[in-house]
Amino acid sequence: MDNCLFCRIAKGEIPSTKVYEDETVLAFRDISPAAPEHVLIIPKAHYDNVLKLDDDALLAKMFAAARTVAKTVGVSENGFRLVINTGRDGGQTVEHLHMHLLGARELGWPPG
Repeated sequence: MDNCLFCRIAKGEIPSTKVYEDETVLAFRDISPAAPEHVLIIPKAHYDNVLKLDDDALLAKMFAAARTVAKTVGVSENGFRLVINTGRDGGQTVEHLHMHLLGARELGWPPG
């Protein structure tokens, strides 16, 4: 999608601080972090949200990328949170499927 923020980041049209990249998935640091380590993990192809994704293998690749990112940013030992916001009521603000990896501090419950 031409006007999608995350599609433009995936194409390299908007700069980002990449943490991980392969042929189908990109992970980059969030510009407004909610935790000391806050990385967004996206498919390079556009899907509005997880409900629009019809490729279970791609979702598995996103989770595999999250595991690699957690090790890369140093949160795999003490733990981290993975979040996929879906739809307006779910808190999704960018209509491109993305996963938040949050860590490097104790995360309370409920999130916030």
